[in-house]
Parts: sequence; C-alpha cells; structure tokens
Amino acid sequence: MLALKTISRGMPFKSKAANIGKDEIMSNISTANKKKSNILSASPAQIWKSRISWRIALAVFLTILAVQAIILNFTLRDFENARLQELREVGRSAIVPMIDSRITDLLASPISPEEAEKLITLTKVNGLSIYSNQLDLITIYGEPLALVMLERESLSKTYRSTDGSSYEVVYRANDLGRPFIIVARLDSSHIQPQVQAYVEQTIIVMLLMSAFVTTVLMIALGHWLLEPILFMRNNLIAASKNPENPNIADSPYDNGDEIGEAIEIAQNLIKQNADNISRIKGAAQDKIHKLAYYDTLTSLPNRTLFIQTLSERIKKASAEKTERFAVITIDLDHFKDVNDSMGHNVGDAILRAVGKRLRSAMPEVATVSRTGEDEFAVTMPLGGDVDNSKALADKIAAVIRTEPFKVFNEQFQIRASIGVSTFPDDATDPDQVLKNADIALNRAKEEGRDTIKEYSEDFDRAVQQRFQMLRDLRDALEKNQLELFYQPQLDLKTGEVFGAEALLRWWKPDNSKDGGSFVSPGEFIPVAEQSGLIVPIGEWVMQTACEAAINWEKEYGKKVRIAVNVSAAQFSQSDIVTFTQKVLNDTGLDPRMLELEVTESVFMDDIQHTIQTLQNLHALGVELAIDDFGTGYSSLSYLRQFPIDRLKIDQSFIRNALNNPDDASIAKTIIGLGHSLNLKVIAEGVETLDHEKFLIDHDCDEVQGFRYSRPVPNDNFVEFITGYDGKLSSFV
Repeated sequence: MLALKTISRGMPFKSKAANIGKDEIMSNISTANKKKSNILSASPAQIWKSRISWRIALAVFLTILAVQAIILNFTLRDFENARLQELREVGRSAIVPMIDSRITDLLASPISPEEAEKLITLTKVNGLSIYSNQLDLITIYGEPLALVMLERESLSKTYRSTDGSSYEVVYRANDLGRPFIIVARLDSSHIQPQVQAYVEQTIIVMLLMSAFVTTVLMIALGHWLLEPILFMRNNLIAASKNPENPNIADSPYDNGDEIGEAIEIAQNLIKQNADNISRIKGAAQDKIHKLAYYDTLTSLPNRTLFIQTLSERIKKASAEKTERFAVITIDLDHFKDVNDSMGHNVGDAILRAVGKRLRSAMPEVATVSRTGEDEFAVTMPLGGDVDNSKALADKIAAVIRTEPFKVFNEQFQIRASIGVSTFPDDATDPDQVLKNADIALNRAKEEGRDTIKEYSEDFDRAVQQRFQMLRDLRDALEKNQLELFYQPQLDLKTGEVFGAEALLRWWKPDNSKDGGSFVSPGEFIPVAEQSGLIVPIGEWVMQTACEAAINWEKEYGKKVRIAVNVSAAQFSQSDIVTFTQKVLNDTGLDPRMLELEVTESVFMDDIQHTIQTLQNLHALGVELAIDDFGTGYSSLSYLRQFPIDRLKIDQSFIRNALNNPDDASIAKTIIGLGHSLNLKVIAEGVETLDHEKFLIDHDCDEVQGFRYSRPVPNDNFVEFITGYDGKLSSFV
C-alpha cells in the first residue's frame, strides 16, 4: 500500500505536465490537424491511467517486494538472535563482578544475598539459580526460573518466555571465571520492540526500493511499449466508433521495430476497412431494403411494405377526408395440393405467374403484395371505373380465372378465395382494415372457396364467438366440466348388450335458473379440431371411457366393449398407438374391450401413415371401426388393406331407409359390402321397430339408437345394463 501511495504522490506532477502539454495543443487545435489529438491519449499521464500499466506496475512491485520479503525472513531471525546474544553478554557483565573470588567452599554461594539484591534491582537480571560445577543447586535469588540443570546437556539450553519478556541463559564456569554454573533470568522485554522497529524500517526501505524500481521500469516500458500500444488502442477505438470514416492520427513511431510495424499494419487495416465499408454500404442497404420490404420470389412488396403503404394512405385519406380505397386479400384455393403433387418448383412458378398477372392488370396506383405462402393482397383508391371494392374483387377474380397458368408445358386452372374490406366504411385503422379483409377471406374459404366475400360485422362476431368458445373449452377441460355419456350397442341376433359408444358432452355453468346448459357437440367439436385441443380432449375421453368399462366389469360383472371416436388430429398430431397402450396398461382393460372409431376422412389424408397406424393399433388387440361409413369417399382398394373389424352405417341412411329407396339401397349395399369383407356391420340411428325389422331382414349384425336408449350418463347406463332382460322385444 505504501508503494501505491508513493506512486500516487508522484502522479500530480506528471498530470500537471501532461495538462500543460494538452493546453498548448488545444490552444492551437483550430489550425492543427485534429487527428493529432489521439497522440495525447498516449501521454505519460494516460500511461498511469491505463489498466495494463497498473497490472504491470503491480506485478513488478509485488515481485520485488516478494524477493525482499524472503530476504527479510532470513535476516529477521539473525537480528533477533544478535539482540539476545547482546543481552546475554550484558547479563554476564553484570553477574561476574558480583561473584566473591575469595569463596573456597565450592558448595557455598559465590554471590551474597545483598549483592544478589543489587544485581536484580539495578540490572537486567531478574533471577538467579547458582549451581556447583557438579550441577548441585546451591541457591536461588529473585524470580523463579524455568531452566533446571539436571544433566550436562542442559548447559547448552536457553529459554524464552512466550510473551518475550524474559530470557533465561546458562553461564558456565569458563564464562564466569569461577567454578560455578549460574542460570540467569534476564529482562528481554526491550528486544521485541527492537525487532518490530527493525521490521518496520526494513519494510519502508523495501517499499521505497520497490516503488523506485517499479517507477523507473514503468517509465521505460511506458516510453517503449505502453505509449505505442495505447496510441494503437485509441486509433482502434476511434475506428470502431466510426469505421466508415475513422478519425485516426498518423503514427509518430518508427516502423523499424516490431511495435511501430504493428501500428503501421493496424493503421493500414483501418483504412482498408473504411474503404471496403464505403464500397459495400450502398449495395448492402439496397439489398437489406429489398429483403425487408419485398418478396424474393415474386419481387412484389411483402406484408410489411403493404401495411406501411396502407398506413400512409389511410393517414393521408384521414387528413383529406375524401379518399376511399379497397383492401383485397386473395388466397389460392388448394395450392398445397399443387405443391404436394407437382413439387415446389411448379408451385413457385405459379406464384410468380399470379403475381405478374395481378401486377399487370392493376393500375399504377394499386399496390399488389404477396403477404403469405399462397396469399396476395391488393389496395387501391376507389374511383373512376372501379368505384367500389366488390368491383375490384370481381376484376381480380376474373384476372386469375381468365385462362389457365401454363408452367413447364402443363396447364393449371387456378381458383381463388377473396376477402374484401373498404376504408373507411369497414374500419379506419390500417391493421383493422386488413384484418377485416382476412376475416372475409376466411369466410369465403369456409363457404366452399372460389368465391368473394365482403366484410360484415357478423363475420367478426362469429370469429370472436369461436375464440370465446375455444377459451371456454380450455377452461372446461381444466375444470372438469366435460362428461361422457354412453349409448348401448346391441346384437340383433341375440339381443345382448355387447358394447357402448362413449359420447362427449359439455355442461357449461351459467347464471341461469338451471345453473347451466349443455353445449352441442356440433358447436364445440369443430372448434376443438381446428385448434388442436381435440388431442388432449380425445386422450381424456379414452382414459375416462376405459376406466368406466373396467368399473362396469369389476362392480357389476358386465363386460361391455367401449367404443371411442378418434379424430383426424389425433392420428396426425399425436402418438395414438403409444397413448392407447398406456391407457390399457394403466386401467388393466382387455384390449378386445376397446374399439376405436375413425371416419373415412382420416384415411384419405395420408394413406400409408393411416395403414401403418391402424396396423399398430390392431396389433395391440383393440378393435377398429369405420364411423359414418357411406358419407365420405373410400377406395375399396385401400379399404381392404385396413385392419378393420366393423363398418358403422351412418344414421342418416337408417332414418330415411323406410321412405327413401336410395338410402335403403345404400344401407343394404353397406351391409353386403361389410359381410363380403368379413366385417361386422353396425347401424346407428335406429329409432323405431320398423327400422329394427328392416335391418333384421337385411342381415345387419348390430344396432344402436333411440329405440333402445339415448346417450345417458354413467349412472343411468349402469341402470340400463343391470336392468335389461336381454330381449329386443322388451323395447316397445
């Protein structure tokens, strides 16, 4: 710390000199080159402000200090021993004159009590033990001693008290000149302060020497090494702050040595970097702007630039309060099918052709943008030939439909769904105008595509209702508001209740007098499927249904196969095979007592994935059924590859079979088809005895419907299966 203070005390003189030099330069800065100012930052004052300077200084200082400390460690013991030896000699000099040379009796004390008292009072001697030359204790004066002469080896010992206040030594006969041995206790309390003073003086000298050597070394290093490094560092900092036009000083250092050469190389690199930045900056800015605001495939403005343009137009129109303009969003119908079947090269070529055709057909005042994968948007002021948004949308639809797009010698007839919104009729906020056009576009797609829809507030309300239902449905799943109802399935030949279909119900609490109401599955199931929420809901249904089936068997002795509907999303978004295996393991249900019902639409999405998944499910032992058979499209060549156990005739055919010959024919055909494939056939929607007789007459295997029971809660279903007598005739 003293070295640091010594250095610090020297700094003001250096700082003052540096400031004088700086003042002189600053006084002439108006006429001098400003780049020279960087040289100042490498002045001696800056050297001592440099962290690396202090690191070097500290390292050198501590190294010198450590060497001197090692030397002090070796010399300190010698210094203390020398002081103790001096004290021993002082004690001997005080004792010898007190010895009576006339004593002839070698067992008598050579020092009288009076002389001993003087000795103890006036000298450093605090106590004495007098021994004969044969180590016989003759007498003791003063303070008791720790050293006791019991053997000849004790003659060479000394003793120092723990607090350092006393020092016991042995004076032999040759030390005294008399045939006696005297052990003396000497006052050594003055030695410790002497040692401390010696240490302090030595440390001061060490610090001063270390500080001096460090200062000299730092001056040399600063001049030859640190100043050039700091100069180069300051130039690099200046270049980093303004790399395109760096404000750096010319090097004042000789490039004949390594440091000067390194500085020159750094200067050249800074200048080269500035030149390179200047050359590429313009091109890079153009490229960045194009990437940020234009679609790379069609070179049309992207969604960002479209919204920016829309915002500018709305701001201008709002200020003038005169202009109206249309916002049109376009989605190419079934474009994914083109990509999947023909490849992305063909798809990209069609997108470029659509963009080019739209741009060519629209006036210059229109902004044509590609806003998504197969989505485009157009905004244009209304007036002249096109005075309303619907007319512009009709023109756009005609442009796309006019003639097929020819790509790689193939012709593609492209259709589009179009959404229309108008400023300020439908909204005054840019995002809202575009959002309204998107809402209208979604409605166009929902209503069959290849159509134009103008925005209506009803559309927005429908979207909001859908989102609210999704939020409520998430809450219902978390708060256990969902419930399973069960509808019995019966064997037409035996009358046995062999199974039950699990049907999802949602009781939504509210503030009505009933405390709530059931939400129709037709309302919430599509929302769940579109959002992907159907996956966790479907897993809950399977788990709950299997637990109910195992409970019926254990509690009531009724083995009832449970049928669970599986959505397309569960096939594509989850590992349904693994989950089914887990449910069977957790519940202990016999796999044969679980049937999974899938619709024909699931099969058509990905045939190979569907076949593999169905085979894996069948390998678990579960049964598989095609639900609502006849309402979709099934290729018989694929159908025979599916490991299906049962066909389920859609209820619409059964309900109309008695009064509609076509529906009756379809029902009979499905029954025959199922039997030809060795499949069981079950009919749902059986409501009357006549329906039942029709199915018996045409050899249908199984039935379910209101004739036997509506879907009921678990407790009511238990009552049904425990109270049923096994006879179809019991249903009146």
